[in-house]
Amino acid sequence: MVIKVNAIGQTCPIPVIMTKNALKEITDGVVEVSIDNKISKENIEKFAKEMGFSFNTKEENEVFYIEIYKTTSKTLPEISTSNQENNTIIVIASDKMGDGDAALGETLMKGFIYTLTEMETLPKAILFYNKGVFLTASNETTIKDLKILEERGVEILSCGACLNFYHLENNVSVGTITNMYNIIDKQMKASKVIRP
Repeated sequence: MVIKVNAIGQTCPIPVIMTKNALKEITDGVVEVSIDNKISKENIEKFAKEMGFSFNTKEENEVFYIEIYKTTSKTLPEISTSNQENNTIIVIASDKMGDGDAALGETLMKGFIYTLTEMETLPKAILFYNKGVFLTASNETTIKDLKILEERGVEILSCGACLNFYHLENNVSVGTITNMYNIIDKQMKASKVIRP
């Protein structure tokens, strides 16, 4: 069986996610990915290698074609629907990821939250404070992805004082409102805290 994935024009992390989802559809066969940028090509090759799949890449007219060979002896882990034992907490204090260009930072943060929806293992909770609360209250893209995470068992918490400061207390569209005690308590009890 051969599945063709057209990822031309797509940017990180979409091509890798498209590839991963195609590989999930088969137990034995080939996924052929078309991509038109070198970074995505390398990311897909790295993903295939990490999953233990062999692959072959060729280039024609500035388009890369990556054939990934999946056999029954190699299967991707199932997506976890239970978050009972994971105690990783993600803390988001801004509506941007990293310093530097603001538009790039916003794009990276949207990509970060979207990619979380595609991860096999999810955090137990995501805490939003300071300008991070804009992602739960006024950003339609991130709100949609956060609702997916919430449906899969991730606790979404927004700082109440921050919502009040930015006059967003009536706009929270996903998760629940929390306080500083709970924000600290969650981090103290976490096995791992991630700050993008």
